[in-house]
Amino acid sequence: MNIINKIEQEQLKDDVADFNVGDTVKVHTRVVEGGKERIQLFSGLCIGRKGSGVNAAFTIRKISYGEGVERVFPVHTPRIAKIEVTARGKVRRAKLNYLRDRVGKSALKVKAAE
Repeated sequence: MNIINKIEQEQLKDDVADFNVGDTVKVHTRVVEGGKERIQLFSGLCIGRKGSGVNAAFTIRKISYGEGVERVFPVHTPRIAKIEVTARGKVRRAKLNYLRDRVGKSALKVKAAE
């Protein structure tokens, strides 16, 4: 086995939640402020995934006070404490970039999987 691949395998997290694009998720992130560490939630719709292995990342979008907020998280970072899937979505695209142009309820909802 290649040395680089072996090191990357050691860096992968074992307890990664199974979620896809279109799912509504809650990401529990560890935030360090001063000497204290706390958990902060970022909940929203997963609008894209990219990369593989250690380089895998996903984008979460939410509407906060009428303004769209997006955040990209690496999947295998130690800063993420937990990923919860609150709702499954049924989408036909790998990237949901068209949601950026939408306003109101149409920007929040993706058809729920049945």
